[in-house]
Amino acid sequence: MKLPSLQRRSLMLIAIVIPIVALFGYVVLRSGPLAPVTVMTASVEARSISPALFGIGTVEARFSYKIGPTIAGRVGKVYVDVGDRVRAGQVLAELNPVDLDDRIAALDAATRHAEESIKAAKAELEDALVRKDYADAQAKRYDQLWKNHTVSEMAVETKRQDSEVALAAVSAAQSNLAAAQQNLQRNRADRDGLIKQREDLVLHAPVDGVIAARNAEPGTTVVAGEAIIEMIDPKELWINARFDQIASNGLRTGLSARISLRSHGDISAPGQVSRVEVLADSLTEENLAKVGFDALPEPLPPIGELAEVTIALPGLSATPTIPNAAIQSVAGKTGVWKVEEGKARFTAVELGASDLDGIVQVTKGLQTGDEIVVHSASRLTGTSRIQITDNPAELIK
Repeated sequence: MKLPSLQRRSLMLIAIVIPIVALFGYVVLRSGPLAPVTVMTASVEARSISPALFGIGTVEARFSYKIGPTIAGRVGKVYVDVGDRVRAGQVLAELNPVDLDDRIAALDAATRHAEESIKAAKAELEDALVRKDYADAQAKRYDQLWKNHTVSEMAVETKRQDSEVALAAVSAAQSNLAAAQQNLQRNRADRDGLIKQREDLVLHAPVDGVIAARNAEPGTTVVAGEAIIEMIDPKELWINARFDQIASNGLRTGLSARISLRSHGDISAPGQVSRVEVLADSLTEENLAKVGFDALPEPLPPIGELAEVTIALPGLSATPTIPNAAIQSVAGKTGVWKVEEGKARFTAVELGASDLDGIVQVTKGLQTGDEIVVHSASRLTGTSRIQITDNPAELIK
């Protein structure tokens, strides 16, 4: 039986449309928006982790010295330059003494004059003492003669007055001697002060070290306390390191560390936390610590060089752990996509400590052996279908 022309067209149209619709549905379900998301999974493992802190810092000198005069003056000579190694007591620079030498010479002369004045005062005192002894003897003798009615009372009074005059002369001589001695002490003290000032114009290295800065040249006028030379002790270097406050729980003095200097490539040096600063940086939200070298590297790193510091914290007991790549934030909650019966379900978790390998403790929400999504080809939702793979290349198709 031959079908009408209209029916034949309808059947032909249906025969064409059905494969197209089927192909479209296949494309939508396999590679379109409804296609399953390719994911890589991992199992929650119970393991012990050794958390660590990572920070960035700069090389600093533990002890630095700023050397300058105690009085204002003009720089006369500078004997060292930046980078020079110096020994303790070595002369680094000298200031022009101006009139200090002349003032010292004047005080030397004044001191000699005071010494001669003391000699004269002593001689005067000795003379006064002799005169007093003679006057006392005469007064005593006349007093005895008056008792025998040999001399008049007026003569006795005269001798007594001579004795009092001699006593006053002794007191005056003693005062002159004391004044001369005080004058000598003052001149000597003034001279000693000028000598110390003169000595302070010669700047010496306080310890063995390296010159870090030369802040003045000959002819420069400097004020009291201004540093002409800055030096450091190269045997005492440490890292001024910064650590994120969120991750720095457990940071304390004595922890072992590894220091990687930029100038030393991949080679790291062992160290130890020497001090944890009391004051943190509120602007950058970082805690500060000083990390010292167990043994100084060779060659010595320049001051201010950047360094990476890794501090090992005490190991923790075995607990469920996951890779930090699995952690997601959905609707303001932190969790992971847990695989159950071939489907992904978002599960909120509470996290604990982590290590530098990216392993994080899970304190609540997961059990050992649970399967979770670590990586996915696209963002997962509650309605996403998943396709598990072990090949990372399939995630970027």
